[in-house]
Amino acid sequence: MSVRAKFKVDSFNSCLHQRTKDPTKPYSPENTEKVEMRTVVLSPVFGNGDPNHENTRFWNASPSGRLELGTINPEAWKQFELGKEYYIDLTPAE
Repeated sequence: MSVRAKFKVDSFNSCLHQRTKDPTKPYSPENTEKVEMRTVVLSPVFGNGDPNHENTRFWNASPSGRLELGTINPEAWKQFELGKEYYIDLTPAE
């Protein structure tokens, strides 16, 4: 069984994040580097007054929530556009 939700990108947050340069070596200050981490903030879409509109149906099913996805991978954060809507499918992991 899976659940489909529809969310809209509300904002991006950017901060410095520390990561290990070489994960095969133990943690040490010399084995870390600072990188940019962006967090994509999404919220459920809201109804537009039309009871047959898809966003109204999603809003009636899940009217609140927030999703934050943080990544240090620029190719991943480039997939999201401010104000754009995205489907999110939730399927149990086996």
